[in-house]
Amino acid sequence: MGNYYAIVTCRNSEDNIIAALNSLKDQKLKPEYVIVVNDGSTDRTTEILSDIQKNWNRLYVITHPDWGYDIKRVAKNWNEAIKLTKEKRLQKVDYHLIATDDSVYSDDYAEKIIAYMDSNPNVAIVSGNYTKYKPMMPHGAGRFIRNSFFENTSWRGYYPEKMGYESAILYEASYLSYVYSVLNDARFEHTKPLGGTHKFIEFGASMQTLGYHPLFVLARFLKYFITGSVTGRVGALYMLYYYLTYRPKLDGYDSMYSEKIRKYVRKSQVDRLKKIFFAFKYI
Repeated sequence: MGNYYAIVTCRNSEDNIIAALNSLKDQKLKPEYVIVVNDGSTDRTTEILSDIQKNWNRLYVITHPDWGYDIKRVAKNWNEAIKLTKEKRLQKVDYHLIATDDSVYSDDYAEKIIAYMDSNPNVAIVSGNYTKYKPMMPHGAGRFIRNSFFENTSWRGYYPEKMGYESAILYEASYLSYVYSVLNDARFEHTKPLGGTHKFIEFGASMQTLGYHPLFVLARFLKYFITGSVTGRVGALYMLYYYLTYRPKLDGYDSMYSEKIRKYVRKSQVDRLKKIFFAFKYI
């Protein structure tokens, strides 16, 4: 069976980090190693991580000074963890897992997903589920990425350090003729409310930087607002508001993706909307 490592980012996580790391350590299919990026915690997180490391020699910790909370650092932190694997010449693996300081996984989570990905080599990205609904796209937390795909993306084995990085990777997978999936029976949970810090503001803004089709955005808003899934109703309102009002910058984290990606995103969404329209037309 394929192997993997996990990346965990955290900040001021003293109430959650032990459970999050234990759920990785207790997997039936264990990670080869886990890299935690401690992004400037000012509570007991740093001390807790040091204690855990004493009994877990495959746990690596990168610790930052307190630069204040900034969601722009998430993809940068992931890339720092990936860079560490190269600098330390850690074992090369088949997959990597994006975890969080508040995600707790069933003990067969990795086993189920990797068995599925091993059996389906055209699948690049898979997550389990924590909701009662089956989402269209894999969740951010709990997401397994096939490294052979990842190293051949536009960003050559790293994440784009631009808003919308999670969605950009999914569309890149489709562009390269891979698929992605959600396994509903691979379960995990969040121990903190989603969106409490960022309020899904970037969710809407990144739809602009990725070139989302307005009708696709409206359909997603209606789904989230009616069902309350993923973002909740307030988060859905934030998402729509920032899609309508955000103006991307010329460069940097807040800038547009390449024309190639934007065209592909919009074409994919138009094709999906057409399928939905024709499905309803003949009901």
